[in-house]
This record gives sequence, C-alpha cells and structure tokens, in this order.
Amino acid sequence: MAKKKALITGIAGFVGSHLAELLLAEGYEVYGLTRPRSKMDHIDLIIGKLHLEDADLLDSHSLYTTVSRIMPDYIFHLAAQSFVPTSWVSPSVTLEVNIVGTANLFEAVRQASIDPVVQIACSSEEYGLVYENELPIRETNPLRPLSPYAVSKLAMDYLGYQYHQSYKVRVVRTRGFNHTGPRRGDTFAESNFAKQIAVIEKGKQPPVIHVGNLEAQRDYTDVRDMVRGYLLAVEKCDPGDVYNICSGHAIQIGDMLKLLLSKSKIKVEIKPDPSRMRPSDVPVLIGDNTKFTKKTGWKAEIPFEKTMEDLLNYWRTRV
Repeated sequence: MAKKKALITGIAGFVGSHLAELLLAEGYEVYGLTRPRSKMDHIDLIIGKLHLEDADLLDSHSLYTTVSRIMPDYIFHLAAQSFVPTSWVSPSVTLEVNIVGTANLFEAVRQASIDPVVQIACSSEEYGLVYENELPIRETNPLRPLSPYAVSKLAMDYLGYQYHQSYKVRVVRTRGFNHTGPRRGDTFAESNFAKQIAVIEKGKQPPVIHVGNLEAQRDYTDVRDMVRGYLLAVEKCDPGDVYNICSGHAIQIGDMLKLLLSKSKIKVEIKPDPSRMRPSDVPVLIGDNTKFTKKTGWKAEIPFEKTMEDLLNYWRTRV
C-alpha cells in the first residue's frame, strides 16, 4: 500500500519542522515548499527523508506546477508572515503573503483537479477584542481583529470557508492559540526571554531582561501537541468547519517570565522597553477547545513547565 502524501507549506519554519517530524514518524511521504532564501537549520536532521520543492506562494505558476505533480492527499498550509509586530511595520507585505498566498494555493488545488484535505493554520488573533463575559472563546465568538496580521488571518480563514462552499475544496480551518517550544523564533516573547536568560548565563549580556507588555494573558500549547492537533484535524474534522486548538488555560506573560527565571540561577533586573509595546494589544486570550476535542479526542499532553524548560535548553545550546 502506497504511503499517503503530505505537503507542508512553510516546512522549514518553527511549526513546519515539528509537523514534518511527526508525519515522518507516522509513515507519511512528506513534501515541503521552500524558497532559495529559506533557512534550513530546523530540518537539518531530517532533510534526507523529505522531498523539498522550490515554489513560492506568490508565484501561482510554480505553485500549480508543484501541486499538480505531487498530487498530495493532505496539504498543511503553515507558511505565513506570522509575527504580529512585523505586521504593524509592513502591513501590505503581511496581507499579500497571508491572503494572496492562500488564494494562490486554493487555486492551484482547484486547477489541478485534485481533492486533498487542506488544513489552514488560522489564528486566535482573529478574535482580537474579547470581552470578559465572552471567555473562554468559542468558534462562534465575534471576530474583532486588532492588528494587520489578525486581519490577514481572518481573510485567509474566510477564503477557506468560501472555497469550500463555492468549489467543495476540503478545507479544515484551525484557529490555533499561542504555541511555543524548541525552535521558536526569538521575536516571540517567551522565546526572546529564554534567549536573553541563556545569553546572560554565558556572561554575554548585562543581567537585564528587556520586556514588553507583561500583563497580557495567553493560552499556550506546546508546538508538539499543536502539530498532533493539525494531523488529527485533516484525519477527523469536517471540511468547511472551523476549530479552536488550545489548552483552555491562560498564563500571564509576567508569570511565564518568572517560570523561566526559576529555571536559572541568575539574578536580573526586568526593564520595560517601549519598542516592544504594540499600538493595540489583546489583553486576554483563553480558548474553548470543546468542539475540537469532541471531534478528535485530542488533548494537550505536554505541561507548560516542560515546554519552557525545553525552550530554555534549546537556547542554551545556541548562544
């Protein structure tokens, strides 16, 4: 029996690399889209087991050619401009990559006359301004995006709905809440804190941790649990529908920093940095994962403390 084929956009990224490892372990034939400027360090150890394709989401011809040749059973659409602060600096780039890139992918699937299940990694940022009486956030909550990134993800989300309704493309929309772990880019708060701690431990930086908004509360899931959720989504969820993937618990960013510091012997000063503050920030994101867990049986298995420990150790080996 032939192996099932899975295509990952953004395979060389933080989430894509973890998903590729999971799919290989589960016996899938794994294809991934890369570009000449893609950094490959996250997939170095498995690169010989992957089929890497040179294609760009903004080049519709290369995308169609690649998709029609591979004919994947599953597509995991993870490639995106995924950093919220960057979307304030480059809103048009964020909108183009995340919206036009997604439309090009759906068109490639449609024009190739293939019928894969397509998981698109949407975001809890779409909910944006959430009122206290709306917590925990269900999929039916109003969407009130508060950043260009969130607007781009909302448009991508609804494109998925539209292509399913109009063309019966089997799109499963997952709204992932915050996820982190080893390989997380240092532009994200928890990974940036872990990197700063590792650098201070090595004596390469004064014992000062620079921080943004420590009051915000986020619902964190380990990336290894999140990619397990993505796989279950294509195997068990209903095309056209949308599902929250989250732990259902929130931690304040300041408490997360304290947890990281508790795993180190250094004594530090914590210093607010105005450049790390956003023009508007979502104060609380806590998700309700009931719909997804009922459909798939998924639950978060890796404790947050273990996630933070692995993230800190990741940076200790790299600074």
